[in-house]
Amino acid sequence: MFTSTPLAGNQLAVVHDADGVSDATMHAFARETKLSETTFVQSGGDGADYRNRIWMTTGELPMAGHPSLGTAVAVAHRAGERSARYVQRTGAGLQPVEVELDGRVARASMLQEPPVFGSEIDPPRALAAIGLAPADAESGPTHPAPQVVSTGLEHLLVPLRDADALGRARVDAGRLAAVLNEVGGTTLYAFTVRDGHADARAFYIDAGGAWSEDPATGSAAGPLLAYLRERRGLDALTIDQGVQMGRASRLEALWEDDRPRVGGEVVVLAEGTVSLP
Repeated sequence: MFTSTPLAGNQLAVVHDADGVSDATMHAFARETKLSETTFVQSGGDGADYRNRIWMTTGELPMAGHPSLGTAVAVAHRAGERSARYVQRTGAGLQPVEVELDGRVARASMLQEPPVFGSEIDPPRALAAIGLAPADAESGPTHPAPQVVSTGLEHLLVPLRDADALGRARVDAGRLAAVLNEVGGTTLYAFTVRDGHADARAFYIDAGGAWSEDPATGSAAGPLLAYLRERRGLDALTIDQGVQMGRASRLEALWEDDRPRVGGEVVVLAEGTVSLP
């Protein structure tokens, strides 16, 4: 996801025909894949083409970006469609997703929910969770403090002064867990931005209590655009993420009416069958 290059971007496993799969089995299979997310496609109904169940190794998510786009591409690829518009149902509601396919490479985008702006915290506390000093914070009136923002999933957005600070981020798992638990964030999304372009890194706590880094976080791209729109008036944003992990990803976010549209490229890597209890 968010790449046209195989073995780059953010991985996703999609399981079709999952109506009869129990929650316990979905969670167990998500742990088996050891990917950041695994999705299960179920029947839609009530205005939805399908239901998208999104699981991390830690449990189910109400909504997520790259699993939404990747699942839509997998559904279209399986149906042999070159162009499609779906409405998916997630725990966050209904989201329109658009897909264009050319062989195994696709481009997909989705409208996320209108932004909800949550709590702010002091920059030094957020920075300490990723091993940075107060001097590494973005200064100036356009970035008053790290803040939780959601367009379906809560992320703690932490502005940094430059790309050097972003590259030096080193997670303290205990402090990261404490900060995310306090503010209700799923990830700490550290970023630096200039002229409509952002570089970002996403850190979270996995099922074992250790920290992990996400190569691309679509559900944070929308909140980041909303955050920057409030402070800088930006209506469009290109985000590079996953570079430090060797899984470079590019996300595009564009403001439409009262909400962000997030998109990027997708490549289908492998297909197969799995027998689940």
